[in-house]
Parts: sequence; C-alpha cells; structure tokens
Amino acid sequence: MAGAAGIVQRSTTQHAERSTRNAARSVVLVLLCGSLFVGGTARAGNDGPAEGQLSCASLRSMARIYMASGGYEKAQPFLQRALDLAQGQNDSDLEICACMLDLAYLYKSQGKLTEAERMCRSGLELQEKIYRENHPYVAYTLRILSEIYRGQARYQEAQSTLQRAIAIMQGARPDDDEQSAPFNVDMARLLVERGDLAGAQAYFDKAVSPIENSFGPEHLYTTKVLTSLAGLYVLQKRYADAERLTSRILPVQEEVYGPDHYLLVPVWLLISQIDQATGDLPSAKVLLDKSRKAVENQTDCGPLMKAEVLVRLGEFHLLSKDYARAGEVLQKVLNSLENTDGAPRHLAATALNDTARVCINQGRYTEAETLCHRALDILKTIFDEYHPSVADVLETQVQLHRQMGRTTEAAALEQQAQEIRARQHVAYTPMAKALP
Repeated sequence: MAGAAGIVQRSTTQHAERSTRNAARSVVLVLLCGSLFVGGTARAGNDGPAEGQLSCASLRSMARIYMASGGYEKAQPFLQRALDLAQGQNDSDLEICACMLDLAYLYKSQGKLTEAERMCRSGLELQEKIYRENHPYVAYTLRILSEIYRGQARYQEAQSTLQRAIAIMQGARPDDDEQSAPFNVDMARLLVERGDLAGAQAYFDKAVSPIENSFGPEHLYTTKVLTSLAGLYVLQKRYADAERLTSRILPVQEEVYGPDHYLLVPVWLLISQIDQATGDLPSAKVLLDKSRKAVENQTDCGPLMKAEVLVRLGEFHLLSKDYARAGEVLQKVLNSLENTDGAPRHLAATALNDTARVCINQGRYTEAETLCHRALDILKTIFDEYHPSVADVLETQVQLHRQMGRTTEAAALEQQAQEIRARQHVAYTPMAKALP
C-alpha cells in the first residue's frame, strides 16, 4: 500500500502537468457556489428584480466566490453589506432571506454557531412565509440548520431536522435523485458521528452514484462526499478502499485550491490515519506537520479543524511514546476549546481521554482517573451509552485499573467496551490506544 509521500508526490506531478489550472479553478468555484446555496437564491418569477436587489445579489455573488475557496473572512463584509442594504431599503422578504441564509452558512463554516443558528432560523421563518413549509427550498435551509445543530453536538435535533428535510425532498423528488442525494450524504455524516456506521454506509450507498453522475467525478462537491466516505472506511478498517478514494480526491482538490491550502487538511488527516494504521509513521508525521502549518494563524478554517489537527498530532506523539509533547499538544486543544462558541465537545472528550493515556504512561494515575470521568461526563450528554467513543474511554480505564492492580474493575469495564464494539460492529479505536 502506498504511503502518504507516494500519494502526495503523485498528486503534485498531476498538478504540475495540467496546463488549464486557473481556468478550471474558476469554473469549479462558480459551480460549487451555485450548488451550495441553491435553497436560498432562487427568485419567484416576475418582471425582473429592482436595482437594489441586483446590488445585493452582486454582493452575495462576490461573497460566494470567496467562500468557495475558503475565504470566509473576506466574504463576510460583502454579505453583511448585502443584508444591511436589503433591510435598509425594505427589499423583498425573498432578498432578505437569501442574505440571511448566506450569512448563516458563512457563520457555520467559521464555527460561529450561535450566530449561525440565529441567522438561519430568521431566514427559515421568512422562507416559510414566502413559499410553503414543505417547499424544497425549505429543505435546503433545514440542511444548513441540521449542520449547525451537529456542530453544537445537538445530535437528536440535527437528526430530526434533517429527517424533516429528507421527507420534504421525498415528496418532491425520487429518493435516489441527484437533488435528494446530498441530503442522504448529510444523514450519513451525522450517523457516523453518532456511531451508527452501518446506517451511515446505507445512506452513502444511496447517494454516491447519483452525485458522481450528476456533478461529475472531479467536481469539488463529489470529492467532499468521497472524503466523508473515506473517513467511514477508515473507521471500518477498510484502508485499501479509503486509500483508493484519497488518491482520487487529493489531485482534484489541489487543482482547485492549490497544493498547500487549509481546505486540503481533511484529506491529509485521512491519509495520515491510513499511514499510521499501516505502519508508515514517517509519512503520517509529514502530513500532520503540513496540516498544522496550514491551519496555524488561519482565521477562516474555524476551531473544529484546528482542534482536530491538534488532536491527531497529540495522538501521534502518544503513539510514538513522546508523552511530554503529546500532553503539551493535547492541552492546547483543551485550552482552545474552552471558550469557543459551539465548541466541538466530542473533540474535547477525545482530548481528555488521550491526556488520560498520557498520564497513565507517566504514572499520574489519580489525574488520569479524573480525566476519564470528565470525558465520560461529556460523552454521556451528547451520545448514548453505546457510542464507540464511550468504549474508547472505557478501554483507557481498563488500562488504568490494570496499572493500579484493580483486576476486577478492569475486567468489568473491558466487558462493557467489548459489548459496545460488538453492538456497533466496529473494532476501530484511536491510534492513541497504544500503551505499555
């Protein structure tokens, strides 16, 4: 199996050989913008919008170009100006709604989830007045709201909101239609986070072919869907399948974003996980360092991506038995998430659990026990008792009790963890499981 270095070298060569890169980038960005915001941009038929509406539409179009390339900070002034203009000149509810929904998407992408929810709800209220509650445009807005809830770890609300959106689309389109497929992808991603990998696979199976046929195999949205599918394969230990997808994804995304853009980080992290699982630690470290550099001092990528990079890097140091560096990196994660709006609590729980593993290796057993309890407290507020992340913490406690000579407690917790693994049909645990 090829390592990260081979994939990166191969994709870089392909990148250099393409002579139409700039033109292709512009075309793909425009297409992506159109696909992201279709739910909030369509206009009712009339004799044509007023001049003020055209100005708002132009501002939003500029913002979407920036957002498609990850330039959320540059996009925000355009969208705020468009909304102020639309409200100030008493534009139609349709135009104000479009501005609100674009801002909601931007705030969501920046990790400003409280602002995103407020703006999305306001836009949704207007949209339901303009159309009807079961209009497909409403379904697209519910997709955004579901993603916001998912970012806030409000998984039950996220799933019920997305189920409503899917029901609307099923009433208007076939379930395997290309316009319904993105909703199935969102449900698959949500189920992965909730630990239902079999359910997630079923939704991906329905969605991938229509998306590839509709958007094309080299469209940015297609690559983002395949990135999520590759992530599921990694959790299922299907590393060859995951590598097959990342080998397709990386050259396409490099062609659009350039070779060092932070939006490549999700793919780099996947490849690093594959390399770690298959024993190619040097290649994994190269991509982890590259990911860290890409998100450092980057205001557009949001707290979730930065935290995930640091968690992966901390786990790498833990696997490499560099416990001091692992503890230092993981503490940065916890500090960064402490005051973050809509903090990704599942990542905080992961960082606490990994830090507990560091403490066990350093003989700091009391501290490790406290960290495990904190991690479990977080997980129990956002997942059920059978989530794989709960099993991760239980396995850490097993190691802790064994180190402290508590064999009875260790055996009981080990049985609980095994029951969770069997119930979820997943044997995967984070790489930081390695302990002496």
